Amino acid sequence: MRQITSRTLTALLLAAAISTPLRADDKIDSGAYLAARIAESENDFRAAATWYGKAIIADSSNPQLLDGAILAEIGIGDIALAIDAAKLRQGIEGEASQLAEMALLADEAQREDYAAILTAADAGRDVGQLTNALVAAWAKVGEGKMSEAVEAFDAVTKQKGFEAFGYYHKALALASVGDFEGADEILSGRAAGPIYVMRRGVFAHAQILSQLERNAEAVTLLDRSFSSDPDPIVDAIRKRLAAGEPVPFDTVTTARDGIAEVFFSISTALNGEADPVYTLLHLRIASYLRPNHTDALLLTADVLEELDQHQLAADAYAVFPTSDPAFVTAEIGRAGALRSLGRSDAAIEALQALSRSNGDIRRVHFALGDLLRSEDRFDEAEVAYTAAIDLANPAKAEDWVLFFYRGICHEQSKDWAPAEADFRRALELNPTQPQVLNYLGYGLVDRGEKLDEALGMIEKAVAGDPDQGYIIDSLAWAYFKLGRYGDALKPMEKASLLEPVDPIVTDHLGDVYWMNDRKLEARFQWRRALSFEPTETDKARILRKLEVGLDVVMAEEGTAPAPVKAAENDN
Repeated sequence: MRQITSRTLTALLLAAAISTPLRADDKIDSGAYLAARIAESENDFRAAATWYGKAIIADSSNPQLLDGAILAEIGIGDIALAIDAAKLRQGIEGEASQLAEMALLADEAQREDYAAILTAADAGRDVGQLTNALVAAWAKVGEGKMSEAVEAFDAVTKQKGFEAFGYYHKALALASVGDFEGADEILSGRAAGPIYVMRRGVFAHAQILSQLERNAEAVTLLDRSFSSDPDPIVDAIRKRLAAGEPVPFDTVTTARDGIAEVFFSISTALNGEADPVYTLLHLRIASYLRPNHTDALLLTADVLEELDQHQLAADAYAVFPTSDPAFVTAEIGRAGALRSLGRSDAAIEALQALSRSNGDIRRVHFALGDLLRSEDRFDEAEVAYTAAIDLANPAKAEDWVLFFYRGICHEQSKDWAPAEADFRRALELNPTQPQVLNYLGYGLVDRGEKLDEALGMIEKAVAGDPDQGYIIDSLAWAYFKLGRYGDALKPMEKASLLEPVDPIVTDHLGDVYWMNDRKLEARFQWRRALSFEPTETDKARILRKLEVGLDVVMAEEGTAPAPVKAAENDN
């Protein structure tokens, strides 16, 4: 017997709504509607789709329910079901639905019914001003009316803010019909001045140059645009170009591909600027029209992560086979999604396997190190970071972070000498990096070593990032260790304001109050620190301070407060 999944159930519910006439006594299923709205507010597209499907059974002419169903189905990536709901929505009189129009447009583009697209556009279909214009131009390409298409793309280039989109898509359209010279004129900047293109546009231009038998220029373009670090996607095309092989132009091969590219282009413009759900809708349609659109699939997963839909993100990353040049990027992303799902062991196993199969790629080891460090597996993380560092030879300025993170692993493993060496190496590469200056400075202060140098580092860190509470805390704590208790007071109070629920900062504030003879306030802050879930070790120490006071605790630990020094700064 065939298993009925939640997705199958949703399809059955929508099919029933399409085929079953609405009775006059039918009423909205308020429970299903409420559940759908809650799921939608949480971006839980799977649950929303199921609940909207149930609600539509009771009221298949409710535009709000149908719009919700369309959004949810597109969010999942089931465009076929979204189209079914859009057809129901289309038959309802009243205000048009942009969601329904997007789904219907996707249907027409998938079937390559360009006449229907243009007819709907003439009738006033609105899926967004820029999308309207570019899709209509590509539909002209699909009908073989290239002169009209070029005029339509040119019209887009004359609209303020849309110029780059118009030129880019015109170049792709020209290349799709074999006019590589015209496409190169645009992408090289000779036709209308330089235009910004994304990573995908660089690849398209490299393919165009190859078709013009200019492989050397294509390689130069890739070298200029991307770093020399191994990258399977870049390396795959660079290798073919360097061998003199003609690389086909496959960025856009049909008008349907072009329309997919429109939705992808819009999504990149929206990403980070608009509601991520709106970005996701465009990406899902791009992938529906072009299932092998690598960039759309990767960005889809990234947006799903932003929406806390980690299982959907993991599913999106998992579509890439090991033979795909994008597999490494996707697998690193999938590991992140698995960790967000609470499956850290599976995430680590995935990256460990990737480090064995793609050991020459530095970011694989970097990602593994980060994941192991986040799980407090510092010895293993140190090994991963070392592998990444070995591949960064010679180290560049941006590689400071590798040494910084490996230093943290050494420090957390109570191995200070190599930790300090790594922090100092990170500073050689990036002398003004506030995180490194603060971490090394605080570490020296906490150990009671090189206090004057440590204070200088922390002061430099504060100057570089003056609004970070944990850095201000380090400054105050350096003053404390130096016996400058008066100087420590104001920065510690500022750190507490910036980090109001941090147990360490709050505990430190109590210590500073104590040494400034403000005992009641000190005890109050220690009690607050206990409410912020400190570590068991810190909790025991705070309880002991509340019992006997800071002086006694320090004496029991075999330390003594630094001799009091007069305040030197007007903090």
